[in-house]
Amino acid sequence: MKKQRIRVLAFVAVAGTTVSSCTLLKDLEYNVTPCPLEMHGDSVRVQIDVTFPEKGIKKKASAEITPMLGETALKPVTFMGEKATGNGNVIQYKPGGKYTYNDVVAYKPSFENTELKITGTVSKAGKVKDEIEPIEICKGTIVTPFLVNKDFKVIIAKDQFERITPKSTSAQINYLKGKSDVRATELKDADIVAVQDWLAKAETNPKINIKSVKITGYASPEGEEDKNGTLSTDRSNTAKVALIDIAKKAQNAKAQGEIYSTSGSGEDFPGFKKALQEDTKMNADEKALIIRVIEMNSSPAEREVELRNMRATFTYLDKNIFPLLRRAEMMISYDMTGFSDEEMKAYSVSKPDTLNLEELLFCAALYTDLNEKLRVYKIAEGRYADDYRPSNNVGAVLYMQNKVSEAKAKFEKANGIKDNQISKNNLGAVAGVEGDRKKAWGLLNQAGSASETSYNKGILNIQDGNYGPAEKNLGSEASFNKALAQMLNGNASAAVSTINNSADKETAQGYYLSAVAAARQDQLNEVVSNLKSAIAKDGAYKAKGLNDREFLKYAENATFTVIVK
Repeated sequence: MKKQRIRVLAFVAVAGTTVSSCTLLKDLEYNVTPCPLEMHGDSVRVQIDVTFPEKGIKKKASAEITPMLGETALKPVTFMGEKATGNGNVIQYKPGGKYTYNDVVAYKPSFENTELKITGTVSKAGKVKDEIEPIEICKGTIVTPFLVNKDFKVIIAKDQFERITPKSTSAQINYLKGKSDVRATELKDADIVAVQDWLAKAETNPKINIKSVKITGYASPEGEEDKNGTLSTDRSNTAKVALIDIAKKAQNAKAQGEIYSTSGSGEDFPGFKKALQEDTKMNADEKALIIRVIEMNSSPAEREVELRNMRATFTYLDKNIFPLLRRAEMMISYDMTGFSDEEMKAYSVSKPDTLNLEELLFCAALYTDLNEKLRVYKIAEGRYADDYRPSNNVGAVLYMQNKVSEAKAKFEKANGIKDNQISKNNLGAVAGVEGDRKKAWGLLNQAGSASETSYNKGILNIQDGNYGPAEKNLGSEASFNKALAQMLNGNASAAVSTINNSADKETAQGYYLSAVAAARQDQLNEVVSNLKSAIAKDGAYKAKGLNDREFLKYAENATFTVIVK
């Protein structure tokens, strides 16, 4: 069997190779695009443009050509002369012809530094007449997408802690019918005594800041409307005087100042309806009848006339309901300042039960030490088992400590307490770290639009070979992965700018990516400079640089080889 004579025409970014045979097949040219090959989305696409010159294949001949990527055979392709029998791609004898071969093969680690070769056989009348001697038409595979950092981000569920919260305390003074003077007995009621005690304590408590006191007077819905309007105003004024006197006894200066507002609300029909509905002695039919009378008569005078016509009912109301409405309500509004950061930290150690859930979550965030964060989140998890946030946050800290399996269990627990987007993102991050991209996508697509979720999707985009979406999902923040996506998307200069503005600017991987970007821009000096810096930071990049097909064009360049060999 005759062997073919091989003549290599070119071998650069696109390789051209001519193959000569005996008399059946001669002078074929193979151009591989791109060359070196490139791995994207865990696979390698092979495109070979095959050119048959004039009279390149005999009319009755056929050739089966099989590309070989290392030891991996790609799909074979059959070419036939114009008078050959069988199935295949017919090539005319006199003009010759062209054919574009395409195949996609799952990536194997051996592909990075192996050759793409052509083998096959030449036949006539169904019998093999020649064997195509293997010829190298391309060398190696670029695997730059594998540089992606699998730094999937988890989310810590936020607290709802507010340092200063608005609060209020209240009391009420009741009056006799038609009166607005404050009786001494009223000042002995429990709510008034409690307000005086609160004012005394507030004066010495720097965390309490009284903002305002609002006093509203009311009258019961009997009697003349005008008089009741005046009466309700008078009651608000006398209540103010009484409260200022109480503040003096409590030695609270703020409650004696210009923080009061008073108003009369007139006849309190809303209060009347409420008190009536809450009464337990009157039957439902009577209540319904009274409410209908109120609602059917818009005039206060008419309502009173109709109620008085219901003699027994009116007597009951006058004894049991109306007295409750003759009052002045006093509302003290104040701001309460919560624990300081240092107080919360101290209590989390000595008296953790002093802190509520929001304070515990806030306190944990104050620590930079992961073990301290974990300690406080675990306290919250133990005390507030019905809230998903503590378990989620325990998981987030465990994830940051590279305890991925333990973190996963906590995220699952949190999502079991309440189905939520934060824990879905975190479970998606775990799936990404574990290499289950399908599961990661499923979870992240349910996780909303948080920046961490988008970033995580960007990592998956790079792994899937979708660099445009990756660049978008990785956001505006400069990062290694953002730069990698930009370079893989064809913008090496933007990648360099991003790296230089990122935290990875002076890391080994940052320098290495800058070297690759420089190679893609044919900037030898920058390639060498950045590779030197990468190797100085991490010696493993020396062997990486030697075998990386990104630098194939410099394989014989002494300036390059001196730093990688």
